[in-house]
Amino acid sequence: MRVFIKIEYDGTNYFGWQIQPKGKTVQEEIEKAVFTLTGERCSVIGSGRTDSGVHALGQIAHFDTQSSVPAERFAPALNQFLPDDIKVIDSYEVSDDLHARYSAKRKTYQYKIYVCKHPRPLYERYFARVDYELDCVKMNDACKYFLGKHDFACFLASGSEVKDTVREIYSASVERVGDQITFTVCGNGFLYNMVRIMAGTLVKVGSGKLKVEDIKDILASKSREKAGFTMPPQGLTLVSVEY
Repeated sequence: MRVFIKIEYDGTNYFGWQIQPKGKTVQEEIEKAVFTLTGERCSVIGSGRTDSGVHALGQIAHFDTQSSVPAERFAPALNQFLPDDIKVIDSYEVSDDLHARYSAKRKTYQYKIYVCKHPRPLYERYFARVDYELDCVKMNDACKYFLGKHDFACFLASGSEVKDTVREIYSASVERVGDQITFTVCGNGFLYNMVRIMAGTLVKVGSGKLKVEDIKDILASKSREKAGFTMPPQGLTLVSVEY
C-alpha cells in the first residue's frame, strides 16, 4: 500500500527536510515514527526539500507499507510519536504509480516579511524583518515579470548545480496587511533558494534600489549577481503541493 501524508511543521529546530548527518531533520522524525508504529523501516519521500529553518503548511510525502493500519488512520497514529512541531494532518492511500516528488504538478510558497524598526518576538519565528519602508504596489507590479516560463538561473543559489533552470510560474503577488507583507508564488517547480532570492529582489524593488522593469533585465541576464539578496529562511513556508 502506498500512503500519501500531508505534513505541517515548524522548521525552526530542524536542518531542513532531508536526512543528513549534521542534525535532526523532518524526514528523519517521520521515518522514526513510521518505524515505531509499524516496525517497518520505510523511506518517506517528500515532494521536495525544504531548507533549514523553512516551514510547511502542506508538505506532501509518501511511503510504501505492508502494515494493516488503514491509510486514513496513519495521520492520528503517527502523531502519537511525532514532536509537537511536526504533525501529519491527513493521510490516504494512492496508486503505486503516484510519486510525491515526481508526480507533483505545482507548488505554492509564501514568503512573509514584517516592517518594523525593532524586532518583535512573536514575529521572529515566521517572518523576516525589514527595518525600512517598502512600496508594496511596486513589488506587486514587479511580480508580473515572473509569470510564464523563463530561465530562472539568476534566482539559483551560487554554487548550485542543476541541469535545467527553466521553470514556469503560474501566479505571483504581493499583499500587505498592516505591517505584514506576503509574497505568494505558484509554479511547476523551484530552484534551490529561488523563492528567497525572488523575495530579496522584490525587497530591492520596494526600497527603490531596483525599478519594477529591472526584473525583466535580471531574468534575461541569467546572472545571480544581478538579482537581490537571499532572504532568511524563517520567512518561507511551503503552502501546498498539487498533483
